[in-house]
Amino acid sequence: MPSIDVCFSPELLHLYNLTGKIAVVVDVLRATSSMVTALSHGVTHITPVSELEACLAYREKGYLVAAERDGLKADGFDLGNSPFHYLEEDRTGRFLAITTTNGTKAMRLSSSADEVLAGAFLNVGAVADYLRKAGKDVVVVCAGWKGLFNLEDTLFAGALADRLQGEFTFDHDATQAAWHLYNTAKEDKMGFLANASHVQRMKRLDILKDTEFCLQEDVYTVVPVLQGDILVAAE
Repeated sequence: MPSIDVCFSPELLHLYNLTGKIAVVVDVLRATSSMVTALSHGVTHITPVSELEACLAYREKGYLVAAERDGLKADGFDLGNSPFHYLEEDRTGRFLAITTTNGTKAMRLSSSADEVLAGAFLNVGAVADYLRKAGKDVVVVCAGWKGLFNLEDTLFAGALADRLQGEFTFDHDATQAAWHLYNTAKEDKMGFLANASHVQRMKRLDILKDTEFCLQEDVYTVVPVLQGDILVAAE
């Protein structure tokens, strides 16, 4: 039986051997939620980029360029890091390059895995289905906040573990902890996260509607998978 493990921060990834495993990278608020939404609404592929200047250079190749730092849209970019950017205007057929404070870094650091997926509450059921079919060991890589633990990504890890319970083993305490947190929070995730640091940060920035949107489960069936340097919708 395959296993599911949880890495609470990219800073801890050196403790994990990703060889032969699937890494599910999650940045609920908001990078991977935006990636899932973008691919679900017609964006052809997404290039995750670590640095602002490298991301901006993709504009010369005809890409939309999106960047966020500390919760805010970076100056000079087309988009920030809100899933609503892909709902409020038609992006069908566009290519997207994106860099964020936490999520894109976590994705790059997970590249030694056999496969790298982008997970969010928005597609948690579809990710679970994909993992069942793949039948490989899984490590959920929580993007956290600047290397620190955060609650929202850990809740996603718990939600995914909950979907896979009985079919995947929980070999380590991190998975057990995430699963217990999710089962405590699942009836009112917004209330549970009300005092979470990043939710408070988003409240100060007046973007709580993004939080509410990103905490919805099973809105989309798209599973973004990293192929080379780009994220595409898994077939």
